[in-house]
Amino acid sequence: MHEHRKDGAEMLFLPAGHDIPNNPRLPVVLHRAAVPPGDPSAAEALFQSHGWRPAWRNGIHAWHHYHSNAHEALAVVRGEARVQLGGDGGVVLELGAGDVVVLPAGTGHRNLGASADLLVVGAYPEGSAPPDQLHGAPEERLRAERTIAAVQDPQKDPVTGRAYPRQ
Repeated sequence: MHEHRKDGAEMLFLPAGHDIPNNPRLPVVLHRAAVPPGDPSAAEALFQSHGWRPAWRNGIHAWHHYHSNAHEALAVVRGEARVQLGGDGGVVLELGAGDVVVLPAGTGHRNLGASADLLVVGAYPEGSAPPDQLHGAPEERLRAERTIAAVQDPQKDPVTGRAYPRQ
């Protein structure tokens, strides 16, 4: 299900897949043109101001993966990428400089193709565990579902600072 909020953000509710659990209670939130293109420090400052700690600058892996123990915010500060969310057959988003996508714990994601200059800032809610990295192997599933259920919901949206939406 895809929903547009009054503030312009988009919410995507992803069902569990055969390989990727996704999050049963929290939507992916997409903010278009939310950070200044070309300025990773501005994205980091925005995240920090809303209780999300910037953790890295890099790209997005080209294979399906997810974090069962942490929510993740991705700000595209330079370049563009086609990103698939939710596992095989999931939603494909075209992300460009300035866009931020917030992935609840368990949300599968992978890079389907990107410009050579892609730069992403990643952040996690303050107090969250260092993120694990799972790939959708059958033996991960039960533990991952239990871990996802135990992760505290984010207190704030990393872009707006308002309460994070729930299903």
